[in-house]
Amino acid sequence: MLKGLIGKKIGMTQVFDEAGVAYPVTLIEAGPCYVTQVREPSRDGYAAVQLGFSEANPKRLTGGQLGHLKANELPPLRFLREFRAKSAEVVVGDQIKVDVFAVGERVDVVGTSKGKGFAGGVKRYGFRGGPKTHGQSDRTRAPGSRGSGTTPGRVYKGARGAGHMGNDRVTVQSLKVVLVDAERNLIGLHGAVPGPKGGLIMIKEARKQ
Repeated sequence: MLKGLIGKKIGMTQVFDEAGVAYPVTLIEAGPCYVTQVREPSRDGYAAVQLGFSEANPKRLTGGQLGHLKANELPPLRFLREFRAKSAEVVVGDQIKVDVFAVGERVDVVGTSKGKGFAGGVKRYGFRGGPKTHGQSDRTRAPGSRGSGTTPGRVYKGARGAGHMGNDRVTVQSLKVVLVDAERNLIGLHGAVPGPKGGLIMIKEARKQ
């Protein structure tokens, strides 16, 4: 069975073990996901399974999306994502729920980090900034000079500096599953997960077991 789910981040809580130690836990409403397409190497050049999540108003979907789902008698699904799988053992129309994962397993989580807009070098990369004394009043968080005075006499492309921060695809590896609630489609992961509350999350079997 394919070990992959699409979900929505609910928020964080804590779970206590038998010794009374509190663990930070992220709750995710994952699934049920529908298998909407199975990719085969002979036809597509690679093996993967496309999953759909979150039923939506048909008016919110494009004609191509609706046609793709109606061809397989599936409900209108808002999110479609692919999971690489060599031997998925699923067919189009199957449902995948949180019980594919068990407590104690390790998973990789993919999400989109919170966007923070245009940020300076101190916030974005942890630059030290300038001195706070000796007469300088407005250069505390400035990056300082960076170009060379002689050849090449310019700043190389890709140098770290101020710019757009956040809103990136982020993968967090090897988070431990501490809670599986099949009735409410909830899965709890030990640790933090990228993105805001309500953000889209992909959960996969950990590559580094």
